[in-house]
Amino acid sequence: MKKKKLLLACLIAAALAGCGNHNGSMPPDITENTTDPDTMKEEMKSDVRTAQNGKEDAEGNGSMLSGTGEEAALPENSMEDGMEAETEGSISSETKSGTASEAHEATEGGAVSAFVFGDRSTMDNQAGGRELPIYCVDTEEKKVALSFDAAWGNEDTEKILAILKEHDLRVTFFMTGGWVENYPDDVKAILEAGHDLGNHSENHKNMSELSDEEKREEILSVHRKVKEITGYDMFLFRPPYGDYDNALIDVLKDCEYYAIQWDVDSLDWKNEGVDAILETVTEHKNLGNGSIILCHNGAEYTAQALDELIDGLEAEGYAIVPVSELIYKDNYHMNYEGRQIRN
Repeated sequence: MKKKKLLLACLIAAALAGCGNHNGSMPPDITENTTDPDTMKEEMKSDVRTAQNGKEDAEGNGSMLSGTGEEAALPENSMEDGMEAETEGSISSETKSGTASEAHEATEGGAVSAFVFGDRSTMDNQAGGRELPIYCVDTEEKKVALSFDAAWGNEDTEKILAILKEHDLRVTFFMTGGWVENYPDDVKAILEAGHDLGNHSENHKNMSELSDEEKREEILSVHRKVKEITGYDMFLFRPPYGDYDNALIDVLKDCEYYAIQWDVDSLDWKNEGVDAILETVTEHKNLGNGSIILCHNGAEYTAQALDELIDGLEAEGYAIVPVSELIYKDNYHMNYEGRQIRN
């Protein structure tokens, strides 16, 4: 039943606007069409309508659409309450150059701490009159970031962590507040293995539909939970369903967060098997230097495909890194694709 709910939520979001697609198109502005929040490709609209017609029923059953299950996002999409204006346990505003991960200090056991948020005055997320999240990164280095969204279930989390350990890899996990509450030991295990802990909102709501204060609360509520469990200050945020507006990017900066999307969707939420995941990612038209790959820890075949997926990417010469190691902390601007470019 959970898998069906997962598929339902993901159908609402599977769209196109990838970073590696140099066709001159802007990332979709999902706030322009509330019926089709991720501005689907034309041929997918019938599927989207079907999924949306089932949204009310799904929410009534505690599905991912109500913030308890998996989620979706934007470029090509996929599945998937503090009241202070400032971040509780906020991070120093001192700045450093380089990627975001360079502001970390390694600690015993592989965890990271002491993150320093970049110089906001040198962060330009605007392109074409819109504030954009980071879909991918402009880099000459042959590296990609692998990310997992965690909004429901933990059946495969241990297996995923074991495979990543075998390959000596670090990745990024984006977690909802409900997932953090339900699986605190997994949160600790992810951090102890040296992976990024990312914020995926408290209740998995459409962020563009919330007031600035509600946006802030969705961000900071999860932040406080993770801070209490691990002592870790998160700084990466992936909006549920890939749904964002200009205000969200600004609120995230106020909270000392970077907005992260993706340009390569594994489509693992479709549950079409291992081969489908491998082909979708390794043959994706957007896959290239600086790509951010979206997977889900709760999809049926993701854990089964992971070992071979890693081998396939490495065979093509890609180094696999966490999002924090890929993005620039400051001194950057964006292009129309949502590509983060060093100034």
